[in-house]
Parts: sequence; structure tokens; C-alpha cells
Amino acid sequence: MTEVVLFHHAHGLTSGVREFARELEGAGHTVHLPDLYEGRVFDSLAEGAAYAQETGFGVITERGRAAAEDLPGEVVYAGFSLGVLPAQMLAQTRPGAKGALLFHACVPVSEFGGEWPRGLPVQVHGMEADEFFAGEGDLEAARALARTADDAEVFLYPGDRHLFADGSLPSYDREAAGLLTERVLKFLDRVG
Repeated sequence: MTEVVLFHHAHGLTSGVREFARELEGAGHTVHLPDLYEGRVFDSLAEGAAYAQETGFGVITERGRAAAEDLPGEVVYAGFSLGVLPAQMLAQTRPGAKGALLFHACVPVSEFGGEWPRGLPVQVHGMEADEFFAGEGDLEAARALARTADDAEVFLYPGDRHLFADGSLPSYDREAAGLLTERVLKFLDRVG
């Protein structure tokens, strides 16, 4: 099966992120869960985002790179929101990546060196009215990626919730999260 490196969002490594990893493992995949916050978990998105900003997004991304250093290169990089930064950076720059799964966020490809790697499959998932995904440029970045990448899918879900796939948060949407998981499992089976 497929090996996945899954990076958490601004709340930290929540029980919901861990549960998502267990679902992937239950389907036969191996999932690595680096802790970019060094054990910190925040109840509110605002507190977690403040910690990330104080720490520095460059530092967070570097922690992700360091966490993947001793892992095989032939993995799928996945990230929830803030975790998209190291996931997308590694997918674009580390040789051997099998794919990328970007949940609730996407940054312009130019952020990490220009072009999306030829033939590298990617999925981007977000809600169509999410104030962060749709309102801060992530949706536009995802659509631009889909226009230039050989194998890209952008999935929009009805609603306005950010982090809708984390079952431990109030923003969780069971129906959308179930569909996201189904699509992710098909992706992992295909690229594995």
C-alpha cells in the first residue's frame, strides 16, 4: 500500500487528525504524523494561528522538512490547512514523491520554486464558501495548479466550514468528510 506523511493544521496534532490517519491505516496504508507544534494543541483556531505566526511559517515548514528527512522519498505528502505548507513544499521539491493531498488550503506553486513536478498527482479539497480557502486565494491557487499540472483534481464541497474533515472540531462536517476520505482512499490506491 501507500506511505503517507500527514501534517496537521493550526490547532496542532488533534485527536481528529489522528483519527483521520487511523482511517487511512485501516485501509492498509502507512501514515506518519509529524508534530510541527512540538506537543502543543490549541482549542481555538485563533490561538493556533497566533502560535504559528509567532513561531514563523518558515520554521513550521522547516520542521516538516526535517520530519520527512529520514523517511523514504516515495511517499504521498498530505496536509490539513497550515500543514499544506510543508506537504506542498516537499511534494514540489523532494525527489520521488508519489503524490500530494492538500486539505483546506493550497498555495501558489511559485511559493516553492515555480512549477508543479511533471506527472505528480495532486488532490485539493476545500469548501466553496470557506472564508480562508475561498476567501484568501487558496481556491484560485488550486485552480491554477489544476490548469498546469498533468494530474490534478480540485474538489469543492458545499458549505463554509474550514477544517471540516477533523472530527474533533466543531467545524466537522460528517458528510463532506466522508466523501473526502473516500476520494483520498481511491487516490492512495491509484498512486500506491
